[in-house]
Amino acid sequence: MNYRLICFATLTLAFSLFASAQGTKSTNRGTSTSSPATVNRPTMQPSANGTDPSLGQRAFISGKVVLDDGSRIDQAATIQTVCRGRRQTVAHTDSHGAFSFEFGDRATAFAAGISEADVDSSWNPGTASRGSRDFRDCELRAELPGFTSQAVDLASRMSTFETTDIGRLVLHRIGQVEGLTISATSAMAPKDAQKAFEKGREKSAKQKFDEAQPLFEKAVQIYPKYAVAWFELGSLQLRKNELDAARHSFDQSIAADSKYVNPYRGLAELDTRQQQWQSLVTVTDQLLALNPVNFPDAWFRNALGNYYLKNIAAAEKSARQGMKVDDSHQFPKLEYLLGIILMLKRDYQEATAHIQNFLHVATDPADIQDAQKQLAEITRVTASVTQPANGNSKTVEQK
Repeated sequence: MNYRLICFATLTLAFSLFASAQGTKSTNRGTSTSSPATVNRPTMQPSANGTDPSLGQRAFISGKVVLDDGSRIDQAATIQTVCRGRRQTVAHTDSHGAFSFEFGDRATAFAAGISEADVDSSWNPGTASRGSRDFRDCELRAELPGFTSQAVDLASRMSTFETTDIGRLVLHRIGQVEGLTISATSAMAPKDAQKAFEKGREKSAKQKFDEAQPLFEKAVQIYPKYAVAWFELGSLQLRKNELDAARHSFDQSIAADSKYVNPYRGLAELDTRQQQWQSLVTVTDQLLALNPVNFPDAWFRNALGNYYLKNIAAAEKSARQGMKVDDSHQFPKLEYLLGIILMLKRDYQEATAHIQNFLHVATDPADIQDAQKQLAEITRVTASVTQPANGNSKTVEQK
């Protein structure tokens, strides 16, 4: 079996589960698809007034994400700038939808737990100094699965580098999506349950997980239909490797609100860890029926489960669909998995292209070594006319 694929799947979803579970504050904490151990950043001494002399005045931006009916979100949304077509994750909202960040500041992004791969600083490419920042051709958006965001033009809101509240970023529900990352049951929770839930999220955001867990347990005890609280509880149990308890909590979350998508992702994580491939395919089928447009990781897991069940046609279809919905190319592991699937089909030319695409963005040495071995295997197989017909298939599955 290709255990690197299992590692890919296990590590990838963990960040997204805990990002939504913690409801992190935008300038303090967050989660990321990668954990950059080494970041090369210039060391600069601030001036006497607290600003970086090479950057000029600082630009602090704040605001709040709300739904189009005026209600608040109950899951952390991602805040992104789009400058000259280049997207950058800059912050995450807190549990009330509020956010703030320093425009163009790498240190703030890293402090928020945003990976180096997500940071492409909004420097003005036309200036000689890398420290020059420019709001022109930049807009601000919020990202939350199941919704589309209005875009706020920063140039029209900011004339100087200063602290600016841009107001509300409004999210509109995507018509074709039934499943959402917010739950309708939250609004019906009694005040005591909501209070325990909010305290639990605050503790979780501060990584005080042992203190957060009994608060989530209290919330679901008061209100057993509290789908979001069940999910938060399951995420903490998953973090502590209490797998049976986590599965129960995710099941209870789905029972409370079958259109709330996060617990399906939690179950997919459990099934991947435990290599329960049929269950993985079933739960990701359910998730993708609710929301086929926002979760490339779910398409990856669906393809992975079908791959190990030897449903190669279904695995290929899911991998290709995942690449279609991943329009910002934030999930390159789909390229690698599709390459492996195509190797099984002996479509070596396209397999090579996808594995090479993955290598262009891969940063983990083990991932790179594994992909290079697959390319070497393709070279060996295609160079030898005497290679047995089942030789390559054996190499992929026994790896």
